[in-house]
Amino acid sequence: MGEHKGFQSSHQHSHCKAELALKVIQGRWKLLILRELLEGIRRFSDLQRALADVEQGVSQKVLTSQLRELEADGVITRTVYPEVPPRVEYALTDLGHELMPVLDGLHAWGERAQRGKAP
Repeated sequence: MGEHKGFQSSHQHSHCKAELALKVIQGRWKLLILRELLEGIRRFSDLQRALADVEQGVSQKVLTSQLRELEADGVITRTVYPEVPPRVEYALTDLGHELMPVLDGLHAWGERAQRGKAP
């Protein structure tokens, strides 16, 4: 049998790439931020407005924190334009776009799991 490379091959937690990937997208608002950025470049206020309808909305502090984490992980870019007042835009990087098939797979799995539950 050939050597399996992937999720099952790493039994050491410090080397588990699936765990690393989950750390990148973990956070109450990160998936929703990514979904918004799939539609294109967004300003901070656009993201905050788009997330205002979810439960009680996201605070400025939490949104800032989640955006910084996504930027530090290389999933999004932050561009500041030297204007008064400054204009800041967020966009997905190539790495961020590569997450989309994974997130689509998670979404599909969630739909199947939901159908499998008893009413």
